[in-house]
Amino acid sequence: MSGRLPLTNGYEFVLSFSLITVLMYLIGEYKAKIKRAGGIVMLINTLLFLSIVLLMPGQINTVSPLMPALKSPWLTVHVITAIIAYSSFALAAGLALLQIRNYTPKFEVVIYKLVASGFAALSLSIVLGAIWAEQAWGSYWTWDPKETWALVTWIIYAVYLHLRQEGWRGENANTMVVAGFILVLFTFFGVNYLLSGLHSYALLL
Repeated sequence: MSGRLPLTNGYEFVLSFSLITVLMYLIGEYKAKIKRAGGIVMLINTLLFLSIVLLMPGQINTVSPLMPALKSPWLTVHVITAIIAYSSFALAAGLALLQIRNYTPKFEVVIYKLVASGFAALSLSIVLGAIWAEQAWGSYWTWDPKETWALVTWIIYAVYLHLRQEGWRGENANTMVVAGFILVLFTFFGVNYLLSGLHSYALLL
């Protein structure tokens, strides 16, 4: 209807986030046999859909014109890479929760690969966002709340990847992966709902 991908507000982002998470899980189930994570993946998606109903009912089934700052080809690549990162971290956190209760060495490797993939996608999203910000606002980095918390999330996962290369495994490592995903959720929900900044066009209305 709008002639664009659903990426411009909280409602559209959550729908795309849920879709990519399920698709990535199905690929993982087929390739890595991670069937035990299906329940957690669907729980995450259920909570995401519930957030739409509770926090952004005014955005459901509405199509609004793009703000001038969003009328850019950078929108698609910046947001899609962020969604891929979030979905990777969501799957990693789901598996990490299972690991805390019932450790399986095979899942430890899958979690690492998911976090590494998500980290690469998040890094790319931050770089693309900085390029876009310079074109739209005249500055690569403004310490906007969304930028700041995205950087904090990036640092947490960077620390995890570094420690794992040093041989870090087990419950503490899995707890850090879960904590990282909590930061991911805050970067989206907490920053949009509680803090204002240049990314306020995605407010949960």
